[in-house]
Amino acid sequence: MSSDQAETRPDFPDDWRTRVLENPELILEDRDLMRALISANDRQMGGNIVDMRGIAMERLQNRLDRLEDTHRSVIAAAYENLAGTNQVHRAVLALLEQKDFTTFLNALGTDVAGILRVDRIRLVLESVEATETEAPRVQKLEDVLTVVTPGFVEEYVTGGREVPSKQVTLRQVTSGSYKIFGDEAAQWIRSEALIRLDLGPGRLPGLLVMGAEDPHQFRPTQGTDLLTFFAGVFERLMRGWLD
Repeated sequence: MSSDQAETRPDFPDDWRTRVLENPELILEDRDLMRALISANDRQMGGNIVDMRGIAMERLQNRLDRLEDTHRSVIAAAYENLAGTNQVHRAVLALLEQKDFTTFLNALGTDVAGILRVDRIRLVLESVEATETEAPRVQKLEDVLTVVTPGFVEEYVTGGREVPSKQVTLRQVTSGSYKIFGDEAAQWIRSEALIRLDLGPGRLPGLLVMGAEDPHQFRPTQGTDLLTFFAGVFERLMRGWLD
């Protein structure tokens, strides 16, 4: 099309040709416009002509779309990981601020649970004084502390099966443990994070249990690096209080 022809078209702006020649990216960077031009070119060529360039461009466009989807997924995962890191750091700081053991455990069940966005956190400690039917009761701490018989932690985490020992286990459940969460909460717990605790030489193991109503909050396929870090800090704080 000549410039005279363009100027006689009433629906074309006077400067359209000049602007495109000076800045071709106006068209090249507009994906919808480029698709329209390619489609118009294909129609003009007819159905019996194989346009290899058009096929190649279509394949490149598909690859670009896939790369953009991957890019968005990576960015979303990075933001999610950063948010999780900030949550764990805030939870650790909340525990470090406590001045005595009672407030430390109370903060675990309230402030820390809120920061980590879990519905319940319970600290499970084994004791030789506990039996299958009775256990020592700690006044003001029953909402966060559960005392159990020796061997309970291993049995609860593995279900009595021969499985590799891991510090952090994530799983989905049909209901929570009544012994750990109590009769009411156990009915709606649908996923758990189980964190084994090494409380030092000569002491029985412990278990930190995070329970969630959302069945997808803790899944076996999720990473455990942040919870492993939290476990390391919590173990050291517990040893300090127990000493």
